[in-house]
Amino acid sequence: MTVTIFHNPNCGASRNVLQMIRDAGHEPEVVQYLTTGWTAEGLKALLDAAGLTPREAMRTKGDLAGELGLLDPAVSDDAILKAMVEHPVLVERPLVRTDKGVVLARPKEKVLEVL
Repeated sequence: MTVTIFHNPNCGASRNVLQMIRDAGHEPEVVQYLTTGWTAEGLKALLDAAGLTPREAMRTKGDLAGELGLLDPAVSDDAILKAMVEHPVLVERPLVRTDKGVVLARPKEKVLEVL
């Protein structure tokens, strides 16, 4: 099975999910999205596969989402997606993609759904 984790090595939750994947016997492709960035098309496809809107996948912890005015319910998903591409840290983590689907592994045990 192919496993890809969209990973932030500075995030404890992301590190824990990476270890869970390895403990389950998989060596995933690790995409450090803060370094590689996102394309709007690629991120939208990933979120669609996870059944998430950009708003649902937006990281609201920290100040950036508020500073950019993204917490206002009137802000469109397209605007949030654009901001996520410009500021990859706005994407909640970790996202995990396997042959079985895509999940936002929060709580971390959600990763088990696709392993």
